This record gives sequence, C-alpha cells and structure tokens, in this order.
Amino acid sequence: MAQFHKSAKVVIIGQGGIVGASVAHHLIERGWDNIIGIDKSAIPTDIGSTGHASDFCFMTAHDQMTVYTTKYSIDFFEKRGRYERIGGIEVARKDDDERMGELERRVSSGRALGSNVRMISPEEAKEMMPLIDETVIQGALYDPDAGLVVPRSQTVSGEMILEAEATGKLETIPNCSCTGLDIEDGRIKGVHTEKGYIETEYVVVCAGLWGRLIAEMAGEDLPVMPVDHPLTFFGPYHEFDGTGKEIGYPLLRDQGNSAYLRDTGAAGTTEGGQIEWGYYEEKDPRLVHPRDILEKEEARLSPSQRDLEMEQIIEPLERAMELTPILAELGYNEKHSFNGLLQVTADGGPSIGESPDVRGLWYGVSVWVKDGPGTGKVIADWMTDGETEIDHATIDYARYYKIQKSEKYIYDRCYETAFKIYNPPVHAREPYSMGRNLRCAPYYLREKELGGHFMEIAGWERAHGYASNEHLLEKFGDRVPERLNEWDNRHFWRVSNAEHLELSENVGMVNLSHFAIYDITGRDAAELMEYVSSSKVAGDTAVGKGVYTNFLNDKGGVIADLTVLRLGENRFQMIDGGDAGNRDATYLRRMAQDKGWDVFVEDRTDHYGCIGVWGPNARETLKKLADTPSGLDIENFGFGACKDFTLRGIPVKGFRISYVGEQGWELHFSMSYGLALWDMFREVGITPIGIETYANSRRLEKSLRLQNADLLSHYNLLEAGLARPKVKAADFRGKAANIEQRALDHQVAMLCTMTVTDNVDKDGVARFMMGNCPIIDPKTNEVLIDSLGRRSYTTSFAYGPSVGKNIALGYLPQDYCEEGRQLEIEYFNQKFPIQVESVGMKALYDPTNERMKS
Repeated sequence: MAQFHKSAKVVIIGQGGIVGASVAHHLIERGWDNIIGIDKSAIPTDIGSTGHASDFCFMTAHDQMTVYTTKYSIDFFEKRGRYERIGGIEVARKDDDERMGELERRVSSGRALGSNVRMISPEEAKEMMPLIDETVIQGALYDPDAGLVVPRSQTVSGEMILEAEATGKLETIPNCSCTGLDIEDGRIKGVHTEKGYIETEYVVVCAGLWGRLIAEMAGEDLPVMPVDHPLTFFGPYHEFDGTGKEIGYPLLRDQGNSAYLRDTGAAGTTEGGQIEWGYYEEKDPRLVHPRDILEKEEARLSPSQRDLEMEQIIEPLERAMELTPILAELGYNEKHSFNGLLQVTADGGPSIGESPDVRGLWYGVSVWVKDGPGTGKVIADWMTDGETEIDHATIDYARYYKIQKSEKYIYDRCYETAFKIYNPPVHAREPYSMGRNLRCAPYYLREKELGGHFMEIAGWERAHGYASNEHLLEKFGDRVPERLNEWDNRHFWRVSNAEHLELSENVGMVNLSHFAIYDITGRDAAELMEYVSSSKVAGDTAVGKGVYTNFLNDKGGVIADLTVLRLGENRFQMIDGGDAGNRDATYLRRMAQDKGWDVFVEDRTDHYGCIGVWGPNARETLKKLADTPSGLDIENFGFGACKDFTLRGIPVKGFRISYVGEQGWELHFSMSYGLALWDMFREVGITPIGIETYANSRRLEKSLRLQNADLLSHYNLLEAGLARPKVKAADFRGKAANIEQRALDHQVAMLCTMTVTDNVDKDGVARFMMGNCPIIDPKTNEVLIDSLGRRSYTTSFAYGPSVGKNIALGYLPQDYCEEGRQLEIEYFNQKFPIQVESVGMKALYDPTNERMKS
C-alpha cells in the first residue's frame, strides 16, 4: 500500500473519543484549521473508554477546575439536545457517619464553587428514587444538574467530528495508528503512522488509555494508569417501557459502598430495559499498563472492556442489594457485564497541557466524559491564548517532576488513587502512603529520631511537627486548643501550634530543603528575568540582592510567586515552592525559546539545602556559630540582604527574609553540609519547628499568600494585594494590563484576611476549618459573586495560635471590602460568622513588621 505524506497545522492522536472530538471542535471554534485527526480504530471510537462509558455527570467535586469543566460540559451537551438533566442522589448509610459528613462537605464546596447541590432527607430520596430502601440511609445529597449524556457520548463525539469535517478544517483518518513522533531540537515536527507521515507544528495526544504509549515515543511518561471498573447489568426492567426514555429515575451513588446505580430507560433505547450497577474496587484495584491492553481482534467485547468474574464484586453487590433490593429480584446479564477500563492518575488530576520537554506536543489524557467538552475548551484556549479562563495549575502536566514520572511511582500512586475513587472520603490534607521517601533532606534521619510527623510535597518528606517538642504543650497548652472533631484533627499534630509559639519566644529552625532552586545563566539571563518578573530583579539591581517577585500572564493574572537572587550580571538564582518549581522553570525555558534568548535554566534543587533560622534570638544564637559574628549585626546585614558567610567554617548563603514574621535568615548551603549544620544548630539550642508553622499557621497570621491557592491566574496582582507602589520602568509580561488595572478607581475584588468570630458548631464543638468554604452575605444567604462572575470562597484557612483565631484568606467583591464587615462561611453545611480584618496584604501578627526587620 502506498504511504501518504501529508501536512497539517495540528494532528490529534485519538480523534475518536470525547476528548479528541472536543479538542477539534473547540480549536475550530477558536479559529484553527488544517487539522488532521487519526485514531487506531474507528472514528468515533469503538475501542476506547468513550465507547463504553456510563456517560453520567455529577457536580460534586471539591476543586474549581473540575467544577468548571463539568459545568461547561453539561451545558455543552444540553445545548446540543444530548443531555437528560434527570438529577442525581448520593446517599449516606445509617452506619456511615463519615459519608454523611462528606455529603455535607460537598454541599458547602458546591456553594463555594458554583454547583446547586443540597441535602435531602431519606424520605425525599425515596420519593425521587423509588428503588432505594430509605430505612438503610440517614440522609442524602441531591444534585439537580446531574444527568446522562444521551444516547451516548460516543454519539456526541461522532456528531462533533462530522460537523468539524463539514467545515473543511478537519480531516479524519480512522484505523491509522501513530507509530512514532518526529522531534527535532526539542520541537514536534511530524507524526509517523502506519499509513504514512504527517508534517505538523502541533500534536494533541487524546489517546486516553493508550496515551502513555504515545508519550513514550517522546521519551516521557504520563502519571496515569488504566484500571478495571466493574460494570454490571440486571434485567429485564420494564418500568419505563414505551416511554422512549434513556433514563427514568435520578442517578444514584452509594459511594460508601464504592458503587452507583441507574436505570437504563425503556426497552429499545441504547441500553434499555435494565438496571446498571457499577463499582470501583476499594481493596485491590486491577491496574493495567496500556502495553498490556488487548488488541481489538483479541478482545471479546473491545480492548477497553475486559471480562468480569462475579467473585470480584459479590461482596459489594450484596451490600448494594440492601439499599436497592431490586438487584436481587432481577436476572444478572452476564454477557452484557464487563470490566470497563478507565484512567486514574498519580495525584487525582489529569495530564493536560504542553510537554515540558517537547514544544508543540500537547496532552489531554485521563479525562472523564463529564469533563470532555470542558477539557476541549481548556486545551483550545490554552493553545490559542497561552492561558485559560481559570487557573490551570492542578491539571498542568508540567507540575510533575521527572522523579514523579517513573514507572514505579506512577503505578504506586495510581494504585492508591484507584481505591479512593469513591470511598473513603479523601481528606483535604490526605497524604499518600505510597511513592514516599523519594527526596529527603540530609538530616532526615535526625528528624525521624525527633519523632517527625511527615507529610510529602513534590516527592519531598517534610515534618509538620516533632514529637520531641510535646513538652511545649505544657508550656503553651492553654493557647493551643485541642481539636475534638476528628476530621478537623486528622493529619494535624497539636504540637505544631506549640512550636509556632516557641518560635516567637526564642529561636527555631525550619527544614526548607524542599525549595525548588534554579540557576539562570547566559548572555540574555538578565533580559529574561526582568521580562518575566513584575518586580525589578535586573537592571541596576545590586549583585547580592534578593527580590520577592511574581510572574504575570498577559491579562495581569498571577502565575508565579517566588524569590530571585541576583548573583552576577547575567547570573540569577530562583527560589521557588517545591510544588510549583517545575512549572515555573518550564515557563522560563519556554519564554527564552519563544524570545530567542540565550539562557540556560538549570535545576539545582538537589545541590542545595535550606534551613530557616528565625525568632527573636536568631541573631544572637547564630553569632555563637559565625566565624565573623559582627557580620550578622543589623547594621551590617539589613533586611532583604543576601550575603555569603561561614558558620564554624561551613559556607552558607544567608538571605534575610522571613515567611514566619520573625527575625532571622534563610540559610542556603551545599547539600553535603546539611547534616553538620543541623547538628550544630541543635548544639546551640535551636528548636526544630515543623513546616506547619511556616506554611500555614504563621503564614496566615502574616496574611502571606500561597501560589495556586490564594494566588491564581484569574486574579490580578492588585487584587492579590501584591502590587508595588510604582510600576517598574522596564517592560515585563502583563505590564500593559497591570497599568490599566492600576488606573481603575478600585479593583473588582480584593484578597482579604478574615477571622472566625464564633467557631462552635451546632453540637457545641469548636471547629477548625480547612478547604474552600463559601463566603456568604448573612442578609441574603447568597454566596458573594463579583462583577466578573467570580465566586468568593476561602482560599487558605488555618488556626493562628498567636492571635487565637481561625484565620482565612479569600477574595471579596469590592462592595464587601471593608474592615469589620460581618459575613459568614459555610463548613460542613453549617454557618459560622466571620469578620473582615484587613483588605489587601495587612498582617494580624506584627502588622508593622518590626519583629522580622529587627
């Protein structure tokens, strides 16, 4: 057979699924043309997850991006006449108080993020969904927007593809597998297929279950894994025969049993005349690497539909019969039942966005039907504008470090994610138990000896507190409340609040070796760093000076929050948060490439350690170790200065900056010196302080912002309260938008600091809030929404022991930006009063910053 040679602007690999079809649709909508879509089988797909998906949609997520993509997708399906907004119910059984609490939490998250979910009684649930035994449950959640894509998402995919082809802007080639990617100098140049070669500038991988195999062709991997999802059918069920309905009753999720159920409507419809019951394996999920998925001709049903054995599901099925007895009355349709493959991921989020290593290679992998069209829009907007309507950090493939893309790590994390798809409820601070101990500070064993309570970020083990400091609870016990509610206390260690108070009275050290550190060098390094930074970091900035700065997008939105040290004319060091480092370094490399600048960005994280030494006695304590003690005096080492010095001969770079509001230094050093420094600090009585104080409690007392939580790309620098008094003279990305925003009489919204004025719940228990809680006007009982449609919710929450209050940050519409304003938050479906303490960046603790500048 003759091989073709084609050219295209974009090649979509995996055109037949809901994601590939949605990407093509939205790219064309944004003005793209000359698109070729290929698929290893039929278009629309007959082998991918879209071909067998249950096709229902719920709006009960706790994160903004998922609510955004699901809401968009539901509206998209409905506008096409392909959505039955039948509603959905999630139940809590009488013996499952934790699930009941989770439903209440979902109601509050829904109000925060924009869904319409509400609690209903068992009797109301029974009235809506007659198949349940209401005596088994204690309560339920109702989502009026939940529903079913009808007749199938596969149908919608086919319709979008036909429409795109009709415009002349999309050509599809079914039964055409990708066999290789042509990459030159780090850029995509073309796609090799079994039928020929396609030259192209962009590739979008929407290959779903097979996405990792395409990524391997580029020398990388995706942190996703296919997993078996038992999908069973019982019948015949005649309740809706003759109605023509695809579904008659609301969807039912029994997530405490890790299961769901729905009727399939009338006989003669897509799956009609049956009851569908699905289950997510909680104990031993069966993961399948895509290289082990059968080919089409080898599978009984399809490659993504694997054989199901009844013993795999018998225990949860028996529990399901307690809630929905009809399952015991109907026949089991063994031939129609199967294990459907779907994707789970290493951190619960999909892999979306451009490859960090190959320009022009984009991914849209591990996306469920309910998010398909929304994800298509996100990708098309991102490819067109370089940004998206809302912050995309949680889905950006560049968030993963290389160590998080090893086959072992991917398997372990995906395995753990797989058995938590439905149950148990995932805590806001839930740590992973697998994929741990990858990156440790050189004094990690010392921290373990001290009884460190470890959590993990970006592969780094971080102690949130130390058991060795339990004696501090005797000293500060009256200022460190006990958390009597189990959820509030879970994955929190009370000792950390005592450490917080000890730091302010004496001196403590915080392990900060998780910092992501990059050296930026080259002929154009100064030009790059000045252009990406909203603050002046180059120009006449003195060598040795450290500058806190932000990166902005073209709209002035905040996309990074970090510190830059100037180490030479064209030599800089970027000190970044561990979770954000890889994304921000990728951004620098891409910007240098796009501008044609000669810059080298080198990851030095594993070369440097960092310990923060802070407290009112920090200077005098370090002077005991310094070879030139007077060099640390305030007249010789002012706040914001960065200097090299030695401690008993060990070289360190001291940066006089503080994220904990106390006098002291970040001490940066070669990793090999870390253990000696730790022991030296312990010798002179410096108390180890867990990261909880640094990252949460004291941060909130100082009203300090956290990237990807408080700082988001859909809020600008002025709204975040971080704008400098003047705009710097040099050009920088987002400058024009920043100047326009400064010219406004006031910003649309402002990031404010608030405190809870009464944290006692209806049961008389003091609560310690966390997560995204909706902010409500008590006069109207409505969630605050600004003129741009952005909803108000708490972006950070922590108890501040120095001020004795629960403290929150959150954006408020301008009309509510008033100190002393009384508002409410909702936590677990209960209201709590809050007060606006400050508008913009104004600390509750030491608001004049005298302590840290002393």
